[in-house]
Amino acid sequence: MKGSYLNDKFFSRLETMSLNLKSSLSGYFGGKHLVSTYGQTVEFADFREYQLGDDIRRIDWNLFSRFEKYFLKLFTDERQMQVQIFLDCSASMGKEDPQKGAYSIATAAALGYLAVHNMDKVTFNYMKGEKSENPYGTIIGKNAFFRAIGDMEKTEFAEEADIEACVKSCPDTGRNNGLTVIVSDFFTESNWKKAVDYLCYQNRQILLVQVLSPQEIDPSYDGRVNMIDSESVDISDTKNMKLKITRSMQKAYEEALKDFREDMQTFCSKRGVDYISISSDMPIEKVLFGELLKVGIMA
Repeated sequence: MKGSYLNDKFFSRLETMSLNLKSSLSGYFGGKHLVSTYGQTVEFADFREYQLGDDIRRIDWNLFSRFEKYFLKLFTDERQMQVQIFLDCSASMGKEDPQKGAYSIATAAALGYLAVHNMDKVTFNYMKGEKSENPYGTIIGKNAFFRAIGDMEKTEFAEEADIEACVKSCPDTGRNNGLTVIVSDFFTESNWKKAVDYLCYQNRQILLVQVLSPQEIDPSYDGRVNMIDSESVDISDTKNMKLKITRSMQKAYEEALKDFREDMQTFCSKRGVDYISISSDMPIEKVLFGELLKVGIMA
């Protein structure tokens, strides 16, 4: 039976954390993320010499009395970022293993909570087929967030999801103004790498969260088994087959999975994309306070 992570205790553990977005990103005024440009906050940043046309109200008269030159006070700027979370809702994410689905939802919800807790905007985009669905619109504030969370646990996982098509079909990807998270096992025939390249072109900060079940990481099958593709709608699909599982096949699978994860890591590293691969039996606190801290997404 599918467990639930989304409760008051779960969210209270996140109160001391925040998303660590790149200071070079642009965004709306009124958030909590310090950026490299100067703005209107009360936090002092630097001085510079007065130039014709500058606001004389910013002149520091104490410095003028010391150096007989006009200097302006400069203050830090804070921005509100747009956080987009894409959740893979294909069958492999939770149809046969409801706990994997619940774990993926909890991971997406935790990142969404960190966004609204730090006055950012967040959207949850469900990847289904070739389109992403955004049932809650743009969420600002905790009240709107918790209304959405009440529905998230009802998410159904079925059929396939084309990650590339879903990301590119999103009507409000945004440009250079926040973080895009993709939560998936990335076991797909679609070209997820093109989705990442598209987001890089949009100057988004990107985090890929690969969620795998313990059985996917270390299968315990032995002997003759019927292999059924959970995303197949036709039992006669050529992806479905009868096999006799041998130790050599298990070893080949382990090597293939290792190569797949290493390829993801190499691809992401070359593009400055953050990537973590986690097991759905890993304590969720270890993911949030361990893996995400390691890649610098949380602070």
